[in-house]
Amino acid sequence: MPESVQGPRTAPTPRPVPGPRSAATPRPGHPGPGPARPAPPAQRPLPTSTRPAAPSAAPAPDPAERKRPENRSAAQLQLIPAPAGGALDAADEAVDLLLDSGRAPGDILVLTTGGNHPWATHELSFGEAAYWAQHDAGDDVFFARTASVDRCASRPVVIVAANGDIDDSAARALSVARDRAGALLIVCGDPQKINSALGAGV
Repeated sequence: MPESVQGPRTAPTPRPVPGPRSAATPRPGHPGPGPARPAPPAQRPLPTSTRPAAPSAAPAPDPAERKRPENRSAAQLQLIPAPAGGALDAADEAVDLLLDSGRAPGDILVLTTGGNHPWATHELSFGEAAYWAQHDAGDDVFFARTASVDRCASRPVVIVAANGDIDDSAARALSVARDRAGALLIVCGDPQKINSALGAGV
């Protein structure tokens, strides 16, 4: 007669281990949410001693490569065709659209290649120190001439109103403005002259 048989051993049911989070948030500079991403494939449970891998399937980057800033990709360029006489109005409309879409005022810098924007003219009447103090506070839209672009700090969005001739100094300022734009550079003016100055085919 067989000895009393022990019941079947129950293997502990493996607990699901959360996998790496998918980077669903668009990078700055990408226009709005993209198409819905397909669901990621089922992930294999990871050993408890293993940390979740980075969202990319590539091996961990070399430390030397990590020294390069991640967000160093060029800002997205948007061109708004406008005559020199209408460039300021086009820039103001672009500011309104950005603010209406939820962009913070302090994210926006507006540069003019010709005369000052009326706001800048008004604020400069109170003196340069008060004017640049508003720039340094960084909590509102700031207007300056491209001649002062070297003094301007980077902002997520830079708008350039080509309301004057795009000479060599303005062309250089446009290039600096592109570097100052963290996510988006909007240029209002003559497309041919702007493309030639930026050396970019739009």
